[in-house]
Amino acid sequence: MLTILNAINLSTEFLEKKEIDTPRVNAELLLAHTLNCRRLDLYLSYDRPLSEEEVKIYREFIRRRSKSEPLQYIMGKVEFYGLEFKVNPSVLIPRQETEILVETIINSVSKDDKVKILEIGAGSGNISVSLAKYLPYAEITATDTSLPALETAKANAVLHNVSERIKFIKHNINSDELPNEEFDIIVSNPPYISKEEFPNLKDELKVYEPKDALTDYSDGLNYYRIITDKAKKMLKDMGKIFFEVGQGQAEDVKRILSGNNFSEINITKDYLKIDRVVWGINR
Repeated sequence: MLTILNAINLSTEFLEKKEIDTPRVNAELLLAHTLNCRRLDLYLSYDRPLSEEEVKIYREFIRRRSKSEPLQYIMGKVEFYGLEFKVNPSVLIPRQETEILVETIINSVSKDDKVKILEIGAGSGNISVSLAKYLPYAEITATDTSLPALETAKANAVLHNVSERIKFIKHNINSDELPNEEFDIIVSNPPYISKEEFPNLKDELKVYEPKDALTDYSDGLNYYRIITDKAKKMLKDMGKIFFEVGQGQAEDVKRILSGNNFSEINITKDYLKIDRVVWGINR
């Protein structure tokens, strides 16, 4: 009978042959998910045999992962900024670098401020929900063009008990009317992969994650131009705009903000010392 240790070793070897990054970690996380336990618990139960049903489920997870389907979609969840979020193929998988965007916003205001925040392109809701969780007096409007994405975001807001302070709206920044409100903060992690870069992405991104959330089908800067231009009408005087940017884009986005008369423009680096967040003040 297959034991936990046998299953991990065989799956690690299989995923390694399929050139999956960190195959041992993937094998362990998927087995812990199969058994509904912590990864640490596996080390304490190496000799425990798996049932036929557990083996069947685990083999299917490993098969999917071997075809580069993201681990987070298989498990249906991801950790972001200390919170667990539901994810599925309708939303981009939250990344660690986006935590810098959330942290930069939180550090820019007082926890007790009653700020009004607009997020453009909410996806799974990881940004809006995290901000609502850590800024208890914030009122947030979160928009997205995708109804399935908005449903996922709403589910995550309910999961973390912040749904009463987040208004979710289906909205296309390219074509729809702007919300008839003024905001203290506008935040966006827009599609910033250029059409030239897209074909070179790994299959995990290119095949499985929503294309519209990744690329602007242009030079990677199109949404920064559109959002910055329209933000002037939606931000209060001294309101702030925050963007996550791709590697090498910070100076271009800074110029876009400057060209629209934003001032005190700052750039924040991520954990790898890459310029990741660009933000400025509306005057």
